Amino acid sequence: MDKIYDIGLGNNDVNLRKKAESDFVSFWDDQAKNLSWFSPWEKALDWQPPFAKWFVGGTINASYNALDIHQKTKSEKSAILWEGENGESRNITYGEMFSQVKKFSNVLKSLGVKKGDRVTIYLPMVPELPIVMMACARIGATHTVIFSGFSAASIKDRVTDSKSKVIVTADGGYRRGKIVKLKDVIDEAIKDSEFVEHVVVLERTKNEISLSSKDKLWNDLMNNASDQCDAEKLDSDHPLYILYTSGTTGKPKGVLHGTGGYLTHLYSTFKWAFDIKDSDVFFCTADIGWVTGHSYVVYAPFLHGATQVMYEGAPDFPDASRMWDILQKYRVTIFYTTPTALRMFMKFGDDIPNSFDLSSLRLLGTVGEPINPEVWKWYFKIIGREKCPIIDTWWQTETGGMLISPLPGLETIPLKPGSGTRAIPGVNISVVDENGDDVPDNTKGYLVVKNPWPGMLLTLWGDDEKYKTVYWSKYENCYYPGDYALRDDDGYLWLLGRADDVLKVAGHRIGTAELESCIVSHHDVAESAVCGIPDEVKGEVIIAFVVLKQGVFDTKILEKEISEKIRNDIGAIATPKQIYFVSKLPKTRSGKIMRRLLKAIANNEKIGDVSTLEDGAAVTEVQSAFDDIQKSLKKNSG
Repeated sequence: MDKIYDIGLGNNDVNLRKKAESDFVSFWDDQAKNLSWFSPWEKALDWQPPFAKWFVGGTINASYNALDIHQKTKSEKSAILWEGENGESRNITYGEMFSQVKKFSNVLKSLGVKKGDRVTIYLPMVPELPIVMMACARIGATHTVIFSGFSAASIKDRVTDSKSKVIVTADGGYRRGKIVKLKDVIDEAIKDSEFVEHVVVLERTKNEISLSSKDKLWNDLMNNASDQCDAEKLDSDHPLYILYTSGTTGKPKGVLHGTGGYLTHLYSTFKWAFDIKDSDVFFCTADIGWVTGHSYVVYAPFLHGATQVMYEGAPDFPDASRMWDILQKYRVTIFYTTPTALRMFMKFGDDIPNSFDLSSLRLLGTVGEPINPEVWKWYFKIIGREKCPIIDTWWQTETGGMLISPLPGLETIPLKPGSGTRAIPGVNISVVDENGDDVPDNTKGYLVVKNPWPGMLLTLWGDDEKYKTVYWSKYENCYYPGDYALRDDDGYLWLLGRADDVLKVAGHRIGTAELESCIVSHHDVAESAVCGIPDEVKGEVIIAFVVLKQGVFDTKILEKEISEKIRNDIGAIATPKQIYFVSKLPKTRSGKIMRRLLKAIANNEKIGDVSTLEDGAAVTEVQSAFDDIQKSLKKNSG
């Protein structure tokens, strides 16, 4: 496994990690003191497995910690450097954010929202989105953000489950030069709803909308609102937000996060992982509709009084240079994005990023899925110019914040392309077998977390039993995230994909992530996705879809090379029955490959909800590919 040495920022707080290992409760107790509390806690942790309450008896407010504490020293500092897809830009200071949040807090109060009520937010990536979130937090309302690509049916499920009395949306949002009519989607979603009392509409795109008696325009409400509103003193475990996981089947799970523990986790990990300084310009490309946006776009940067870039649109619109143009324009110092996005950028070649001045960058990060070594090396060499550490972070909606990551703000250690290195201090992670016993080094097993941590979910909204069953039933008193991993000789953790995302060929279990990483490691391949189709003899056979880098056309030779590489790197059993070359793969608007669509098409099942799909043409191309494959297989078997 490759190593990159001596890429660190010179920090080395050995004592902090030692203290975390000796007494994790006392360790997190110390970390919580970095925040501003209205009253101290009586007990750092109340652990009644599998339910954890952190900093019991303490009172706190997320909005207060994000805004009020900065007003004496940073009111004129830029909080958000916003870039609209259509070329607009805004520079919003901490003072302006403070005023806007207090005003919208009063708007919510005027609409009857009280502490404990739920507010659904369905907005594009505009500054008003974090403003609404912090306004909810300020008065003790629980926000539930829905990604602005979800369909009316998806919204209806989530609004019904949370029983939100107010929805905040916009007339529309921009996506790839087109207007997404968000208000129309909300109208369809709540047409039969009895409990939604008000819909607040931000006028973003000025497209025509219909207004009912429930609808209120953002500007009308804000123009009449006072800018004085004290932050509510809330219990540490007061519900800050519900975020629904977009499961492929069944009812979405409402992940419920608290306040004091969650903020402690974010403050600490943002400081350790990004080594944040007052002069930094931070840019996380995540949509706020996902947990990365909640944790490392909204709350963590604001807790530290950081300046960040926020971008509204698609990362490759109007062309493949958009991200690098933004990095250059705002002199971004820290860039945090997804491996999927990086694979897309790789496909366009090196000349585009090489034509931009990216010298301001000092730290790079990835999130969302394991990063394969080839992409890691490209990121390091082409974007980071071989001088920036890369933090490869692992965490989930449920964990609240990072659990595995290099920590340049804390310690200097060698980096290995494709490994998230070690668990963060205060979190005990192991790799175990089916019986829960630790496996030997370099042995594939199941990732588990053996102690509670501050950022963890409180429960699933309205369903404690499902919370127990989904996360805590496989191993006693251990959180099971559902991922394969291994620990190498140096104690580094390697994430190997979802344990439930496995192909079974002739009795052999093959992880899709492992196979896709192998394919992408071929120098001419930009992206890949694999799935299984039924086979009478082997149970399943593997189909691979491959996107090539620009300027590569000789697919016959490549098919042989890729198959040979798989046989050499993984084994003959993993050789695909068919490799099909396509120009694009079906992805969500956040950049994740929608593998369930591949499975559905392969097994002649209903495709289901595709409201988060970025480009419908990709589905058409994949469907055509499968049809050709099926015909070919039938012809050969005949």
